[in-house]
Amino acid sequence: MWKIINGKLVQTVDQTRTEYKTRISSSFIKKLKKMATENNSHIGYILENGFTNILNESSLIFDKKNRPKDRVELRTTCDKEILEALRSFAKSNKLNLNDVIEASENYINLDEVKHANWRYRIEKE
Repeated sequence: MWKIINGKLVQTVDQTRTEYKTRISSSFIKKLKKMATENNSHIGYILENGFTNILNESSLIFDKKNRPKDRVELRTTCDKEILEALRSFAKSNKLNLNDVIEASENYINLDEVKHANWRYRIEKE
């Protein structure tokens, strides 16, 4: 992101975001990549939207017997506060974080997803 500091444009790192890695279904990752391409966004922004929407639910029903067998590692970024809230949500529902991440697929609203150029925004200090 860019900030205007003393009238000058300075490139900075967005301190509100954190990098994380998880293991989720490779077919889900393919769907996310397709959604990101079609909507001019990134996988992290799409997942973040699903996380925000799933946190509005009071509880989550998840069948652990139907976990996907094709899980692979994914590294991306997310807002720190949303990620911490998601971890607490997973713990309170007695689920693994990657189970909640995969369940968030049903809560993604593509109309509210940040665009790819969000990372190049300009903010005033």
